[in-house]
Amino acid sequence: MKIGLAGRLADAFLNSKLTPLLMAAALGVGAFSLVTVASEEEPQIVVPLADLYMPLPGATPEEVENRVLIPAEDVLSGIEGVEYVYTHAEPGFGLVTVRYEVGRDMEESLVRLYTELLGNADRMPPGLPMPLVKTVTIDDVPFFTVTLYGDEGEGREDRDGAGLRRMAEELRVELEKTPDVRKIDVIGGPPREVRVELDAESLASHGIDPGLVVRRLQAANARSEAGHFTRNDRVVRVTSGPFLATAKDVEAVVLDVRTGELIQVGDVARVVDGPAEVETYTFQISRSELAGAPATWPLVTLAVSKRPGADATELGRALEARLEELRGPTIPEGITARVTRNYGETAREKVTTLQEHLLMAVLAVGLVVLVTMGWRSALVVMIAVPVTFALTLFVYQIFGYTLNRVTLFALIFVTGIVIDDSIIVAENMERHFAMRDRPLRAAARAAVDEVGNPTILATLTVIAAVLPMLFVSGLMGPY
Repeated sequence: MKIGLAGRLADAFLNSKLTPLLMAAALGVGAFSLVTVASEEEPQIVVPLADLYMPLPGATPEEVENRVLIPAEDVLSGIEGVEYVYTHAEPGFGLVTVRYEVGRDMEESLVRLYTELLGNADRMPPGLPMPLVKTVTIDDVPFFTVTLYGDEGEGREDRDGAGLRRMAEELRVELEKTPDVRKIDVIGGPPREVRVELDAESLASHGIDPGLVVRRLQAANARSEAGHFTRNDRVVRVTSGPFLATAKDVEAVVLDVRTGELIQVGDVARVVDGPAEVETYTFQISRSELAGAPATWPLVTLAVSKRPGADATELGRALEARLEELRGPTIPEGITARVTRNYGETAREKVTTLQEHLLMAVLAVGLVVLVTMGWRSALVVMIAVPVTFALTLFVYQIFGYTLNRVTLFALIFVTGIVIDDSIIVAENMERHFAMRDRPLRAAARAAVDEVGNPTILATLTVIAAVLPMLFVSGLMGPY
């Protein structure tokens, strides 16, 4: 009797002493991969996207559109791989968003973008500076947020947005030292600024033009090498500066000298060092406050983005540990620092839930097979599923995949196929064992040979049914 491919494979593993070792090795590398594979909420989908900020001071939105955005759109839309070009005009500047096709290399796309901009500079208005280009990736979406607000009780009213903002800026510096942190944005609270409020009467009485004040402040708020001289066989370098740091520094800037008298900024303006004008408001309302008359309190949020490929779960734990260390030195008593988002934790919860459900599914199927078909068939099913999944996780590790909602769905999708195939083979083996017309090894080989090829073809048919999804284009393609 001629043995097919499935029978030859079964015969090879049945007669090999390495089979138990291979199974143990598969389970070992699977367990290792389960611990080391990075987990995150969303998959790493490469969609090169860049925002170009193109300033044109003094221009109206219509002028920005006609002189800057339309020529830029014509140039950028001709780049190979560009799928969409969006433009937005405001007084004094324009914004161009360039989105490439899914899967394009990010660095190559940026090189082409800069090449086209430099090669077509003659199509832009004279004197237009090089646009500020900022890339946007899926990792720019914050995966971890920390919210600062004052505790309930006496003195909470003193925790204003400006104070929380200063505290958040200090906290950002400390958290940015954590490995794999890409950037941290501070949301809420007015930032600090030194505001110069000119007095029209003082300007007129001293004969000072407001433009002169601007030029003098720009010149004073700079530091440069003023030269050097040699003294006692040593070279001494002279630097001008330093930068303006306080309101007193700004008030002391000299505007002009009239009849031996210095005219300073403080003589013609009021200098205020404090929070900037509030443009947005962020508040916190607790559940207890909702029960009665709701009271609102200012808050500031730090939004943390991670580097591409970083393990969101481990980075989230590292940030939480760092927050605990900073309570006291940076986060004083009376201030609450609450983690309001942690996608790393949710990703780990989903992985843990999947593991629990898979374990329950294997045990449930094994119990059913044990009752209906015997312990041998149950053992085959309970071994086939973990070994298959272990090898799958090892493949994830090799090719750099992460555990996310898409890869977890893929594991769930194939669970039924693996269980069905193992039950088919195990049931046929039980039937051949019951015949008792040949040794157990020969019966097992014959059973696998009998249904192995059809089972493989059935699995390939399922794969062929979903294979056209590989050709789905656009953003849905990688999913």
